[in-house]
Amino acid sequence: MAKRSIDDKVVVITGASSGIGRATALEFARQGAAVILAARRMAALHEVAEECVEAGGRAMVVPTDVTDQRAMQHLADRAIQAFGGIDVWVNNAGVIAFGRFEDIPDEVFEQVVRTDFFGMVHGCRAVLPHFLDRGEGVIINTASMVSNIGQRYATPYTAAKFAVRGFSESLRQELVDEPDIHVCMVMPASIDTPLWQHAANYTGRAVKPLNPIHQPEEVAAAILSLVRNPQRELFVGAEGRLAAVGNAMAPQMTERALAHTIERDMFQNRSAPATSGGVMTAMPEYQGASGGWMERRQEHGRGREDGRERTFSWANLSLFLLPVVLASRPLGARRMRHSW
Repeated sequence: MAKRSIDDKVVVITGASSGIGRATALEFARQGAAVILAARRMAALHEVAEECVEAGGRAMVVPTDVTDQRAMQHLADRAIQAFGGIDVWVNNAGVIAFGRFEDIPDEVFEQVVRTDFFGMVHGCRAVLPHFLDRGEGVIINTASMVSNIGQRYATPYTAAKFAVRGFSESLRQELVDEPDIHVCMVMPASIDTPLWQHAANYTGRAVKPLNPIHQPEEVAAAILSLVRNPQRELFVGAEGRLAAVGNAMAPQMTERALAHTIERDMFQNRSAPATSGGVMTAMPEYQGASGGWMERRQEHGRGREDGRERTFSWANLSLFLLPVVLASRPLGARRMRHSW
């Protein structure tokens, strides 16, 4: 695809009402792009649209439930009618449910998969015919670092993200003779977004992002970089790449280390009632790009969260995994230089 500046782009973003989607919409708008904002929350979308216009872009709001294929087709049609075409489609809508597999209700489990996986499928089905007609376009699927390795207490989310990865790889093969149509995947680590406040939670404990926490603007910058220079996949946060390599080289040890990391670092020191959060029905609260987790961490001090010392974190896990990965590589490979 002929490379053009971002201000030429027409960009559809699902999950645009908060978190990564909101940060991404604002970043595209700052570059002068036209953004079509899709999510379940009408009021939040209008707030984002106003900010996008103030930032120098153009914006249109299309309330959309990504689990509905007809609604996603309507989203694509509206974008094409309003702007004459679509250049970039960002499948970003996502929800999460925490809890042991047997404790997560069937309907919540299925809704996570419908949103996180089938929402992406519906987006690709809606925009791909348009890209094939034009002979160019960029699809960016928001996966996760857990599209490469499992996550304790998050079976539906992890299953959906693994499916996003497999689908993206398969679709790229089908488009192998369409060099200007790109299917990219961004894989964030732990991000400071309202995803955690919107989460369904059946663990009995209040959840929080794993450390270290990254800003949603880091993911937005990665997504824009994929538009400028399309790649198969892009990690945001070194933890995801390290965990993927560790899982490939020493899966049993990596799984155990990550399981203990999650047990010790993903919970606040207080109980929480069972809730479906924003999985089944959108929540009006927490509409910003940030979930306020980094500010909260600073208020409690770098080494503490809710008065509890962090005894294990991703930093510790990284120190554990690195020698495991190095020891697991063949001697010849150890002599090779790699840039992680």
